[in-house]
Amino acid sequence: MARKTNTRKRRVKKNIESGIAHIRSTFNNTIVTITDTQGNAIGWSSAGALGFKGSKKSTPFAAQMAAETAAKSATENGMKTLEVTVKGPGAGREAAIRSLQAAGLEVTAIVDVTPVPHNGCRPPKRRRV
Repeated sequence: MARKTNTRKRRVKKNIESGIAHIRSTFNNTIVTITDTQGNAIGWSSAGALGFKGSKKSTPFAAQMAAETAAKSATENGMKTLEVTVKGPGAGREAAIRSLQAAGLEVTAIVDVTPVPHNGCRPPKRRRV
């Protein structure tokens, strides 16, 4: 019986001018996903994926690095303009947006899509430090 040869599908570079950057900033991590206008993912990165561990994941610097990595993959696919949607209360929100602008992408709009409960779940108890 003949051996199967592994043929990997080659990544095709897309030529997409504009897209949406989804920044999910929680208290523990920051995830940046860049999609086209239909919502198909082009590139993504997170503080945890870059090797930050524990409380270092929630820092603005980690969010900045995650946004830079995601922006690099977006510019490789020809992206020039971005609309930014920000979700969550984390520390890395502003740092990630600034990093996307510094990477050479033109930010056309910034929209906050943080879900607000109509008095849903009971929040965690306050910390007494």
